Amino acid sequence: MIKVSEVKSVEIKNLELLAKQVVEGFITGIHKSPFHGFSVEFSEHKLYNNGESTRHIDWKLFAKTEKLYIKKYEEETNLRCHIVIDNSASMHYPIVKKQSLDNLNKIGFSAVAAASLMEILKRQRDAVGLSIYADTYEYYAPEKGSERHRKMLLHQLEELLVSKSDAKTETYQYLHEIAEKMHRRSLIFLFTDMFQTNKDDKKLFEALRHLKYNKHEVVLFHTYDEKTEFNFNFDNSPKKFVDVETGEEINIYAENIQENYKKLAGNFFKELKNKCLQYKIDYVPVDINSGFTKVLSSYLISRKNIL
Repeated sequence: MIKVSEVKSVEIKNLELLAKQVVEGFITGIHKSPFHGFSVEFSEHKLYNNGESTRHIDWKLFAKTEKLYIKKYEEETNLRCHIVIDNSASMHYPIVKKQSLDNLNKIGFSAVAAASLMEILKRQRDAVGLSIYADTYEYYAPEKGSERHRKMLLHQLEELLVSKSDAKTETYQYLHEIAEKMHRRSLIFLFTDMFQTNKDDKKLFEALRHLKYNKHEVVLFHTYDEKTEFNFNFDNSPKKFVDVETGEEINIYAENIQENYKKLAGNFFKELKNKCLQYKIDYVPVDINSGFTKVLSSYLISRKNIL
């Protein structure tokens, strides 16, 4: 079994294979966690009660946990999942020449995380769809469960790993469009850094609220680089900082503003969390350097909530 920590230096040449390795590493860990009730195939289980038929006991899981679980039928646990990825210029920060698991930018992290989610969804036989947007609605595929469909989505994610973008962010506009396409109750994952060229946060959260329509379960993965975008950890030499979406520039010594910057960044994160709580959206901040455990764990929790 390959642990997540053992694949960190792998260059991304085959996204599907890499996603399988990430998921296998995650599975190795969950048998020692609160998610030990899930099998390697991630089928749903319930504890065995005395007097029930032993026909559907999962004996492999019993060998690992020494507890009796009954495996529920796959058709009882299928759901629909839609993954949404922000592909604007700010998501291509930091600049990375060759992406690997220990050297990802925000869009690269989102692509690998999405592929890993798709691998779990495949094992659960859940249907998956994909939307990619920036200042246009770049890609849309509805939720399907076929292998051909999954390969098509993986190809789109691989394109994100090698693409560049100078597009501005129009999150609120395209979230409304996505919401209009979602007619059946689904689990929606949104990967975005929450940077907006349009400063109207009210419009953004109205769009997120729209996603909740029809009782969808929405998880916002707030994707960021903690070292530089939160802690503002730059060496103390004069630097020019450029907004990749607006082109605005500023020359500063990072050390002179680091304390105030971190305070403002903390307030920004806190406000996002509070707004999401208000609209009953799961807010999950994910540092691109911290691995994929938080993303995959969020899937397990959200799946349990929606079924």
